Amino acid sequence: MARAAEEERAVKAFGWAARDSSGHLSPFHFSRRETGEEDVRFKILYCGMCHSDLHFCKNDWGFSIYPLVPGHEIVGEVTEIGSKVKKVKVGDKVGVGCLVGACHSCELCNDDLENYCPKMVLTYSALYHDGTVTYGGYSDTMVANERYIVLFPKNMPLDGGAPLLCAGITVYSPLKYFGLAEPGKHVGIVGLGGLGHVAVKFAKALGAKVTVISTSPSKKSEALEHLGADSFVVSRDQDQMQIAMGTLDGILDTVSAVHSMTPLLSLLKSHGKLVLVGAPDKPLELPVFPLIMGRKTVVGSAIGGMKETQEMIDFAAKHNITADIEVVAMDYVNTAIERLKNNDVRYRFVIDIGNTIAASKP
Repeated sequence: MARAAEEERAVKAFGWAARDSSGHLSPFHFSRRETGEEDVRFKILYCGMCHSDLHFCKNDWGFSIYPLVPGHEIVGEVTEIGSKVKKVKVGDKVGVGCLVGACHSCELCNDDLENYCPKMVLTYSALYHDGTVTYGGYSDTMVANERYIVLFPKNMPLDGGAPLLCAGITVYSPLKYFGLAEPGKHVGIVGLGGLGHVAVKFAKALGAKVTVISTSPSKKSEALEHLGADSFVVSRDQDQMQIAMGTLDGILDTVSAVHSMTPLLSLLKSHGKLVLVGAPDKPLELPVFPLIMGRKTVVGSAIGGMKETQEMIDFAAKHNITADIEVVAMDYVNTAIERLKNNDVRYRFVIDIGNTIAASKP
């Protein structure tokens, strides 16, 4: 069914795709649907590389659909709009993040929480409403329903802004929802990577006091001097952890590797919240006693709805928040994937689609 529906698509597209769980990406010709009356089509100029792209390419989570064109931090310039589109016009700079669809009729969708809709459609490696497979932003053109289009303010750089469509909303949403980053609050950020460095920037801009918690002492100057954190704690240093005990109103844990929650819970004040936004591939142990004794909470959060994603981009533009990036060419993508696997990037790769994808065609 998916294949038959896909053959009816009319607009040719070109990108790079993984064909199997080796994760190796190579040139791929495909097609996207024609621009519907509620659709926005845009020329892709940049696409961020998220750690999820690596997991999907290698089918680490068990539901990848091949051929797989990754990328859900997509930005570019509008080239065509449907007759009922009101949000954007041709020439606007826009983005698409992790979602391209949902049911639009459930309680969650009505509350602008499409990201938690049971029928939510991912930007790539998912089945769209018409039965076709969704393809992501490692490609030259994109089309999406206007509900999933994020308008970029004129002062927001497209390259540094692209990762905010995933990393930015992943940290902004829980900081806001759980009230962790308000004036007078003291929030801890665990991990100083693609998510963590953006979390520090948002938490500071929202008015909170920020402590970075890391296993790497070498990241102290980066956290304090470059990113503007107020303090830095080495989680393997028992003396530092002892001093920080009971000082935090909340913690945003961005680490995707398996790690112990017990030391982190000790840093929380009573009634404090530990919010998990990293996605370890194995279950974490949950120590109950520290939760009971301090009425502490462990919760999770995943990206955000479209209304909040637009709010996040507007806030970032107002406060000059962008991701720290390394821009790479399309044909460098496999090397970038390997470096991403080894955490060898500061802090996000962004593919220069607009200037390099044409040269990567075979």
